Order: sequence, then structure tokens, then C-alpha cells
Amino acid sequence: MTVTESDHAASAQTAEKRTVVLLFGGRSSEHGISCVTAAGVLHAIDRSRFDVIPVGITKQGATVLMQEEDLAGYRLDATALPEVPDNGTRVLWPASTATRAITVIDECGSLRSLGHVDAVLPMLHGPYGEDGTVQGMLDLVDLPYVGSGVLGSALCMDKHAVKTVLADAGIAVAPWNTVTRSQVEQDSSGLSSLDEGLTYPLFVKPARAGSSVGVSKVTEPAGLAAALEVAFAEDRTVLIESAIVGREVEIAVLEGRGESRPRTSSVIGEIVISGNGFYDFEAKYLGGAGVELELPASVTDAEFAALQRDAVLAFEIAQCAGLARIDFFLTEEGPVLNEVNTLPGFTPISMYPRLWEESGLGYTELITELIELAIERRPAY
Repeated sequence: MTVTESDHAASAQTAEKRTVVLLFGGRSSEHGISCVTAAGVLHAIDRSRFDVIPVGITKQGATVLMQEEDLAGYRLDATALPEVPDNGTRVLWPASTATRAITVIDECGSLRSLGHVDAVLPMLHGPYGEDGTVQGMLDLVDLPYVGSGVLGSALCMDKHAVKTVLADAGIAVAPWNTVTRSQVEQDSSGLSSLDEGLTYPLFVKPARAGSSVGVSKVTEPAGLAAALEVAFAEDRTVLIESAIVGREVEIAVLEGRGESRPRTSSVIGEIVISGNGFYDFEAKYLGGAGVELELPASVTDAEFAALQRDAVLAFEIAQCAGLARIDFFLTEEGPVLNEVNTLPGFTPISMYPRLWEESGLGYTELITELIELAIERRPAY
């Protein structure tokens, strides 16, 4: 179920040039990471096959037309992540399914067409981008887009919901309890029972956030209240999970062509953490100390087969499409699924593209494959 560059070399020779909207930014706390991701994609996308229209979403939700040179300085920085500016333009999506042309109102109020769009490439993370909202908007006007649809996006964004569904399908997940802010406010004495049935250390995380934003590691009951406040700043629903003793490994999944089942990368990536840390936002994006990425990770054939089996099953059960990075804990008893990421980190150094690079599918070719999958995919209904 793996894929290499040769799998689509023939189609590359005859493909007509397409126009793609690169959509990035957004209202979530992962806005800056989305901008950096978009810059990496813009630099690498195959210009012999695709014309690109960069469209940014500001932190206030305005959809603006960007210029390619605007993204040139977007990079990861420990002091200030990039932000989509409100430049006064407004991009308008098609008014109906009768056309796939988008238009822009410029800063002077003049309206002009940006032409026909073949697909949208969302490089969005977190709420209002990865959770089915943008996907639903694009479905309404019949614009093809890369990645999962409304159901898969919304389900995988909600850690409580997806764990419930996957556990019911027989996939091992970490034990957890779920609590809402209103429950805590109505019964603050109930804090003492939130760790019932769980074992320390615990991870407290927002139900609908990514990139480890709002996640805390708690080693004793006294730290639970503060960790909840950090998580509640991101979401009104919070998960409290038992830490799993095992290796943190990740596998990349790519939608199959036609009726074929999903494909997986031929290697596994491992996050090796020293000391008492964990793979938080700083470690993922800002070079935090104590974290190393081992690629490819050393796993047995049996371990790889188990990870591959559960990753493909999770992808299908959760109604994913396009791409997903599936994160596991590899324990002595087998894999325990941690998260399904439907729009994983996609900078050139992110785990998802690196897994495919190690599997023989380069960054540029991976982008091409995702766009082609979006264009050829059958209608959802």
C-alpha cells in the first residue's frame, strides 16, 4: 500500500495545467504555523503543472488576496510567527455551482475575476479550517479541495468523538475522561473525580485543537486545576488522558486511487523525548530541547504491520480523505492510537512529508498527488 514517484509519472507527462487556490492563515491559534506551511508549499509546488492563487484568512476571518512575494518572509521564528494582514482586498467564492470562478474586490472597491479554479489546497490548522467548516463552505459551491470532507474533518478534530468511534471499531486508544467548562463551574468539588480510573502522569488537552496548543502534562492531582484552565482557554471541552508507556511513532496515510484502499508510508517516524518533557508546540516547531526525530524508526515487521493495519482502518472508519498522519504509542501489547491529523504539519521539515520523502515520494510530487486526488475524487453525494 505504499507509493513512489513512479506511480504517477505517466500522468504527469500528459496532465493539463491547473489553477489551485492555496488557502492559509485562519482564526485559530495555529494561524502562524499555517502561514509557514503555505510558504513551503508555494515554494515547492510544480509550476509546470499548477498556477497558484495565494488566499489568506486573517485572524478576524477576512479572506484576502495575497501576492507570492508576501509569503517570501514567512518562516518559523521563536519571537514572532507570521500573520496574514488585512490588505483591504476581499476574495469572493463562486456564487453557485454553475461556475468555479472566483473574484476579488480590490482595496479600491473594484471587482475583477481571478478565473476558473480547479482545486483548493487548504493549509489550515485548528478550528475554522481543519474542523469541517471550510470544507462545508467549499462543498456548497462544489469546489474540489485537498483533504477530508466535513464528516471526517469534524470527527477527527474532536478528540473525544473520534476516540469513541475508533474504540468502538476495536482500535486501542488511551483511557480518558472528558469534562466541559460548564460542568466544572457547576460543581468545582467534582475536580477530585476527574482523574478517576486514570493513571498519572496525565495529559490534559483541548478536545478541538492541534499542534499541542493548550496541552499540559500533569504529574500529580494538585496540578490538574491549572492544566484545565490552560486547556479551557482553547476549548470548552477538555480531555484528561492517562499517559501511555510506549514509543511515540507516526505513520503517513494517503488516499488510494480509484477503488484502491489507502496507502501508507513505507517507514515509521519516532519522536524520542529525553527527560520529563513531551512533544509540545515549542518542540514541534521552534526547536525545543530534549526532543529528537528518528526517521526511519526501527520497528519489527510485525510492529509495522500492526501500525499499518490500524492506521488504514482508522483512516477508513473516520471517513478521512486525501491525507492523514496517524500518531500511535507503540507499547509491549501493541499500538495505541493517539490522534488522527487530517491536515498535519506540512512544512518541508514536518513529519508527514518527511515520511513520504523516506518512502520515495518527494515533497513536490506529494503536493501534486494530493491535488490530483482532490480533482479526481468522486462527489461525496
